[in-house]
Amino acid sequence: MKAEEHLNVCEEQVYKKIFNKTSKTIFNYIYYKFGNEEKANDAVQEAFVKLWENCSKVVPEKAKSYLYTVANNLYLNVIKAEKVRLKYAESTLKTTNETPEFLMEENQFKEKLENALNSLPENQRTTFLLNRIDGKKYAEIAEMDGVSVKAIEKRMHLALKSLREQIDGI
Repeated sequence: MKAEEHLNVCEEQVYKKIFNKTSKTIFNYIYYKFGNEEKANDAVQEAFVKLWENCSKVVPEKAKSYLYTVANNLYLNVIKAEKVRLKYAESTLKTTNETPEFLMEENQFKEKLENALNSLPENQRTTFLLNRIDGKKYAEIAEMDGVSVKAIEKRMHLALKSLREQIDGI
């Protein structure tokens, strides 16, 4: 028997270790789906509360997948209620040395990119952002979504193809 088999999620140090190891990744996963930092924080917090409430029923080895499932289900419930779309924080007005033409082109590109990302199906958008922004490997994304690595490869291929078609120069 492994020493870990005796560990229990109800033990504070085990719970803390799970939190420290997974909370940031789960937050990012949900944030990319929600596009809303506050709602992602709420979902992650709620998932960890549910883990604590059910700590005697969840073995440490299954805690990560339990948390992803709970957070994802919370996300799906909010989506049903609100039909939330991914949005990016509005860029604040700032003083710059860039020419007005450069800034206009930059804003047009950002808008094109945002529109192109928003037009992707949610699973392709999430896969793309987790891979390109968070640097997650396909196997990690597959584990988060509970699908095969081949499915993630296909999503990424379709996302890149769609983005290339919509944005010149990518």
